[in-house]
Amino acid sequence: MIFGSVPPFDGVIKGKRIIWETEGEVVWIEPYGKNAIRFRSCASLRIDETLNWTLLEPTVSDEAEIEVTDEKAVLRNGKILVEILGDGTVNYYKDNDNMIISESWPDAREGTAPQRRAREYRAISSDAFKTSLYFKPVVGEHFYGLGQEPNDCFNLKGSTIELLHKNTKSTIPYIVSSKGYGFIWNNPAIGRVEFGNNHTHWHAQACKQMDYIVIAGDNPSEITERLTDITGRSPMIPEWALGFWQCKLRYKTQQELLEVAREHKRRNIPLSVIVADYFHWTQQGEWKFNPKFWPDPKAMVDELNEMGVKLMVSVWPTVDVRSENYDYMRNKNYTLKAEKGINHFFMFLGPQTYYDATHPGARKFLWSKVKENYYDAGIRMFWLDEAEPELRPYDYDNVRYYLGNGLEVSNLYPYYYAKTFYEGMKSENENEVVNLIRCAWLGVQKYGTVVWSGDIASTFDSLRKQMKAGLNISMCGIPWWTTDIGGFLFGDPDAEDFRELLIRWFQYGVFCPIFRMHGYRLPYEQIDDNNFNGEDCTTGGPNEVWSFGEQAYEIITELIQLRERMKPYIMKHMKKATQDGTPVMRPLLFDFYEDERVLDISDEFMFGSDLLVAPIIEQGKRKREVYLPKGARWTDAKTRQTYEGGTTISVDAPIHAIPLFFRDGVELPIYID
Repeated sequence: MIFGSVPPFDGVIKGKRIIWETEGEVVWIEPYGKNAIRFRSCASLRIDETLNWTLLEPTVSDEAEIEVTDEKAVLRNGKILVEILGDGTVNYYKDNDNMIISESWPDAREGTAPQRRAREYRAISSDAFKTSLYFKPVVGEHFYGLGQEPNDCFNLKGSTIELLHKNTKSTIPYIVSSKGYGFIWNNPAIGRVEFGNNHTHWHAQACKQMDYIVIAGDNPSEITERLTDITGRSPMIPEWALGFWQCKLRYKTQQELLEVAREHKRRNIPLSVIVADYFHWTQQGEWKFNPKFWPDPKAMVDELNEMGVKLMVSVWPTVDVRSENYDYMRNKNYTLKAEKGINHFFMFLGPQTYYDATHPGARKFLWSKVKENYYDAGIRMFWLDEAEPELRPYDYDNVRYYLGNGLEVSNLYPYYYAKTFYEGMKSENENEVVNLIRCAWLGVQKYGTVVWSGDIASTFDSLRKQMKAGLNISMCGIPWWTTDIGGFLFGDPDAEDFRELLIRWFQYGVFCPIFRMHGYRLPYEQIDDNNFNGEDCTTGGPNEVWSFGEQAYEIITELIQLRERMKPYIMKHMKKATQDGTPVMRPLLFDFYEDERVLDISDEFMFGSDLLVAPIIEQGKRKREVYLPKGARWTDAKTRQTYEGGTTISVDAPIHAIPLFFRDGVELPIYID
């Protein structure tokens, strides 16, 4: 052939699947539910149809049609069309003629060999390859999603992002484009994505095949509905879970925790959930209360239930070598193993490994211990911490899971961690599953999990980054999300700067899907490192709403009461999230995608369909500019002044107030000065 020319199409049609081959590669293209197309390819020449990972089987599309000409094969599936040319180039169109994705196949030169191909494979074993996939850039395109990144980016165009999990970072390999499509990278391998100005590049360090899905839609809501057809939707959240959750680094004793709940009742401050955090246990990997400090868990749960308060307990997946379960779990292959060297992946008061959440037997064993020691005492909420899992060091290639080497499957861990508890609770006929997890993956929402953003700093800089992270994860099918109100690290309850931050974070937090305070507050206790054990773990300074001075107390308690009044409104939108995947908290572009000015706005958001929230995220700020999107009329919740959309206004924001706007005359139970 002449370099630069395109050969005739020479493929096979099998049902509604296009199969194309060339030397060293086989490609499958087929419909995957409504308005979606799935692409798979490999260099081993054997597509593994069992590797759906966490995807659901979508409803079969009756609209899909295939047409073959001498030059190409074309698959139409509703609003999306894909063509594969004779040289293997794949292009996607929306509504037949609007190109949305084009592979960057040969370079622009003709008459010589191409420098790079769109799909590249580098063998690292008989069936595993390093893979790269390149698409051409589109000027002005915006990308959102990809899970939760503390990188201060809202529009991800121009970013390079690692595809892996760490504390504060959750990879959900899905993006929404301003061009009207969603893209699922269905690959749990460690990798990266580059949204560059010269290309978009998806890279996996080790995988058996490339696998992605493109979804077309007229708006973000329609695309999200298709996404959650494929990845699942959250169950209906119980109303009690929408109230205030109280936590600090660590309540040391049963009595200390109960006294905090009692004080809430004495002060008439609503409280829905209180948390027994880490090292309430005897040893990592034993998953039970230390009776020295928690003598009667059932009595504790009973008293809390009488007050209308749920107890959540922290569970770590770590297994200490001194644990009573370690030898049994190791011999049953229920723990992670090293490909080389010793099987220790974490050091916290000693060497630990992790239970292997990808192993069905390990999941059943862990649940059996949790049921015996927690569930049977009446505990119905679990905090799934260390869910990445946290490795020291992050040598993914040296970790062996039941499902494969860490380079290939590590990103699945939080999914199966959540599944452990969801399936365990469902086996006990539990109807209300609401657990908290520090990491997420495609589909984790269907297991009743609240994703939280990890151990973030107590700074305004961190608050700004959390807003962007929360809006991006909301675009990934995750409607239950939360932060540590006030941040986790270094907040001083006696410092005026921190008190201001806490108030502003509460004003933001009351309009997050889950309303939850947590933190490791100053002062920190001095610990004797030579005699340190779990019983001596620090607790940090006070972190109750009455701990930050009278002004903060008055503002915070009013916000907690506001949240109570907002519950019916939030429940209405949580129901919609369960029905079609629409997130409760979402960026302005979700509802006002036709207004180009909202594409880069990350310091305002919609809370449900009728409320625009514009938090204060800078220290000392008492006024801010608010853009009101086109397509609606907006009413200031405080002044009741009405504005036309498409305008920017200046709004007063004294320390006790957050700018809020009702849409189209709808009024909500918002406080007024």
